[in-house]
Amino acid sequence: MTKVLLVEDDAWLAEMEAGVLGKEGYEVQIAPHALAAIDLVDSFTPDIIILDVLLAGSTAFAFLNELQSHSDTKEIPVVLCTNLAEQFSDTRLEEYGVKRVVDKSTMHPNDLVVAVKAVVS
Repeated sequence: MTKVLLVEDDAWLAEMEAGVLGKEGYEVQIAPHALAAIDLVDSFTPDIIILDVLLAGSTAFAFLNELQSHSDTKEIPVVLCTNLAEQFSDTRLEEYGVKRVVDKSTMHPNDLVVAVKAVVS
């Protein structure tokens, strides 16, 4: 079973996204902020991370830098899920392990499933 770490500080949205992913057979853990995500990366060992950019208390990029600084976590693929999608180019994000960017402002619930399937196959 593919393990998904969902880093999202909006509890309602996180539960909705986790429900959609869970129905597709993914094992999902939710982290409400970057510090919780760092702890879960070690204990849960996700196959993929879905990451909101604007997090309470810390930025997604601080978390991405932390992932990239460890040999055992830098290979975990990341899907950014953000309202700021138009501000990011995929090529600039590749060095952070970001494989896809999903635009929250236009996404449908199944878009995360499509992104996960495209990245973890």
